[in-house]
Amino acid sequence: MPVPLFNLAPNLTVSRLCLGTMTFGEQNSLPQSFGLLDEAFNGGINFFDCAEMYPVPQRAETQGRSEEYLGRWIKLRKIPRDRIVLATKVAGPSGQMTWIRGGPKCLDCRNITNAIDSSLRRMQVDYIDLYQIHWPDRYVPMFGETEYDPTRQFCSVGIEEQLDALSRAVAAGKIRYIGVSNETPYGVMKFIQVADRIAHYPKIVSVQNSYNLLCRTFDAGIAECCHHEGISLLAYSPLAMGILSGKYFAADGGPVDARLNVFKG
Repeated sequence: MPVPLFNLAPNLTVSRLCLGTMTFGEQNSLPQSFGLLDEAFNGGINFFDCAEMYPVPQRAETQGRSEEYLGRWIKLRKIPRDRIVLATKVAGPSGQMTWIRGGPKCLDCRNITNAIDSSLRRMQVDYIDLYQIHWPDRYVPMFGETEYDPTRQFCSVGIEEQLDALSRAVAAGKIRYIGVSNETPYGVMKFIQVADRIAHYPKIVSVQNSYNLLCRTFDAGIAECCHHEGISLLAYSPLAMGILSGKYFAADGGPVDARLNVFKG
């Protein structure tokens, strides 16, 4: 059966299944990555998600390879640009990934603009269909954390500046739509509030958060926001890093090349 389609936004029709490319360039070689992309595309998937920091585990030596592999596949296979929907993400503040714009320190206009230009260059395309903020500029509990600690808040770039940078990229034809990732109900509503207040700012069309049988935090608050505001959930890690497949509960601990066996911790 063909993969069902869904209107993520006006003039943006995507397959209900999206292929994430987080492992391309680290766990998956170039031939393996091309094989996965071929199988997905031939099976009816037109939606491909990436990020400037990929692959993971993140390393200076491999940063950007996932986007590069995706771009090389599009070019080599001569895929018409309008046949696929490309999504990628800008990394938020991180003191550890010093090889990405020195941190990156923040999501100010310069960082967002540089990240967009670099992603376009690596993927060898003229525009990105869905551009997402990988994680908030401000402190939020994420990547497994569930409790908010107000003492961990730090000075952050305002959502106004982030949307201003994104609106300039939309006006320049570099991106079509925007989304957020690893966000909270507060963050989703603030992005909507600012976009409603300033007419030329784009409204987010999606939230990419972890969602599976072991992680249901989306249901607690963001679900209501998305329902009333017409925003879609892009659920990442639907099998909880493969745990829900059951392979790690085998007597031998699962395949030696499985992600959690290859990358301990």
